[in-house]
Amino acid sequence: MERVLRLASQNAAVIFSMSSCCMCHAINKLFCELGVNPAIYELDEDNKGREMEKALNSLLGRSPSVPVVFIEGKLIGCTDKVMSLHLSCNLIPLLKKAGAIWL
Repeated sequence: MERVLRLASQNAAVIFSMSSCCMCHAINKLFCELGVNPAIYELDEDNKGREMEKALNSLLGRSPSVPVVFIEGKLIGCTDKVMSLHLSCNLIPLLKKAGAIWL
């Protein structure tokens, strides 16, 4: 858990992902198209990925645990939460406030 929280707080926008996950790819692409350069941690390519996945499951209270987005070190959530924020026009202001984008 400590590692996840530390990594999540090191960048304005952080995505925990898996390279083979289509929803992860969609969220990563959304952020890139918005002009965000998030730190992306591919759990299946990290030697401590299993530990981080368990920590994310614990934080979320559910499984699967990816993609998981943090903005300004704060847990935003998975795909459903991110898309809900985006569709309600609340994602971009969050990213601006964090300094992740300049529009």
